[in-house]
Amino acid sequence: MTTVGFIGLGNMGGPMAANLVAAGHEVLGYDLSEAAAAAADEAGVRVLDSVAELAAAAQVVVTMLPTGRHVQEVVLGVDGVLKHAVDGTLVIDSSTIDIQSARAVHAALAERGLPVVDAPVSGGVAKARAGTLTFMAGGTQDAVELARPYLEVMGANIIHAGSAGAGQAAKICNNMLFGATMTAVAEAFVLGERLGLEARSLFDIVSTSSGDSWALHNFCPWPGLVEGSAADDGYRANFAAALMSKDLRLALTAADQAGATLPVSRSANEVFAELASVEGHLDASAVIRQIRGRD
Repeated sequence: MTTVGFIGLGNMGGPMAANLVAAGHEVLGYDLSEAAAAAADEAGVRVLDSVAELAAAAQVVVTMLPTGRHVQEVVLGVDGVLKHAVDGTLVIDSSTIDIQSARAVHAALAERGLPVVDAPVSGGVAKARAGTLTFMAGGTQDAVELARPYLEVMGANIIHAGSAGAGQAAKICNNMLFGATMTAVAEAFVLGERLGLEARSLFDIVSTSSGDSWALHNFCPWPGLVEGSAADDGYRANFAAALMSKDLRLALTAADQAGATLPVSRSANEVFAELASVEGHLDASAVIRQIRGRD
């Protein structure tokens, strides 16, 4: 049994921490949200009052936080993990953040001799609960191997993407592709509607032809076509449009820094950003509403 500290017990972090508990680890938790902390407590996580207390008691620290700023504050801040962790503590950051923040965390922890892995996830809340996430890991081979037993509790696929920040780079590319594909899927159904095609016929054709995609099968924006689709539940968020816009912004920032041009992804981000700002907490598949209104 290992003592694992888990910082960030929200929609993704909460189920991930619960799976570590179910695997027999002692899990210490911290979250600013009282509701998230209470749910984690019910799942067997021992919720503590501060990051400092958690870091001092844990052998492994996992973070799942909203932005790079939050990760740097929690890990590198005055009362953060870096200052209070005991020697040899393994740090796994599973947040989706910018590459520069990830590399800054790597550098600071490595300077102190602490192994660190950036390991963002793909799969959403359902796979977080099932323990079948995909982890894209960045860091040294030794650090990734240290992290692997814990990642395997929470995920079904653990892929070493490369050195520091490579996990974030892979996540950015993956979600950029999803956002652009989701937009194209929605546009196809809007065009099909305007051309008089039945949605079911279009789905049956595309899903078995060259236009097929993961987005179509898992986030189909048209109701009545895919079991469990948010389109059949008023587009209530499973993967929020605001999160899709965040991921696309990360991709565009990385592209600017790398000197790459991403016109399709830039256009997709405009659609998701407007959807998120106008209609609030909706699923990414609700992009079809924005496209319908855009014409």
